Amino acid sequence: MAMYCIGDVQGCDSALGRLLDKLDFSPSRDTAWLLGDLVNRGPESLAVLRRCMAHEGALLPLLGNHDLHLLAVAWGVRKPGAKDTLGAILDASDRDRLIDWVRRQPLARRVAVGSQDLLMVHAGVLPAWTAENTLAYAAEVEAELSGSGPDRFLAHMYGNEPARWSDGLAGWDRLRVIVNALTRLRFCTPDGTMEFDSSDSVEQAPAGHVPWFDVPGRRTADVTVAFGHWSTLGWLDRPDILSTDTGCVWGGCLSAVALGERHADNRLVQVKCEQAQAPGKH
Repeated sequence: MAMYCIGDVQGCDSALGRLLDKLDFSPSRDTAWLLGDLVNRGPESLAVLRRCMAHEGALLPLLGNHDLHLLAVAWGVRKPGAKDTLGAILDASDRDRLIDWVRRQPLARRVAVGSQDLLMVHAGVLPAWTAENTLAYAAEVEAELSGSGPDRFLAHMYGNEPARWSDGLAGWDRLRVIVNALTRLRFCTPDGTMEFDSSDSVEQAPAGHVPWFDVPGRRTADVTVAFGHWSTLGWLDRPDILSTDTGCVWGGCLSAVALGERHADNRLVQVKCEQAQAPGKH
């Protein structure tokens, strides 16, 4: 049995199929965790969802910001963006089943592979959070999404404030901070104040900010955090982080990490992708 982490697919189902073929992936034998942004910007978002649903239990996703955006559009609390490619899902005859499946996926997972302890999220983890905190806070959002009225949560999900976590946060403010950290975070200040305007590389960090994973004293440094979301960061392999978004939708690669017994045994596997969107501010 082989185990993999796969970076942002973003509706590029043809690339996902070629990557799984290159891995000799067998749904009856292997497991792949997809690290969010299954859909949008690429041309085949509907096919990605149907592939994941057909191999449920073997292809295990978590939600990214584009997946949450799909839910907000589907519930009518957000209008589609100019670069969205969600129409095929929204017009599908099985739309309700697809949307219901998406809203029941988690925002974080923790798995043990050999001696590796992996915490999986789409974007990042606030430096004050432990792995246990992260899973518990993700579960708060998951309960709202899978409940009877997700439209109420989705209507309050958007916004950049509060920009910093506090244990005393409650209501929509608390859930918004959790969502922003898990699905949007790249840079923050050493005290954990999040910044959302920049999607640039590490070398172009906004003044006073650092990548979330380089904050001194980060409380998830004792596990390996696997994430995507940051195509300008690209592939980064350290004992404490695995960055897997290598810009598939922008004409880069779709990447998988073949997980080994130890970190040193991990192996990068990639397929080249056709460009579906022009790189730049997005």
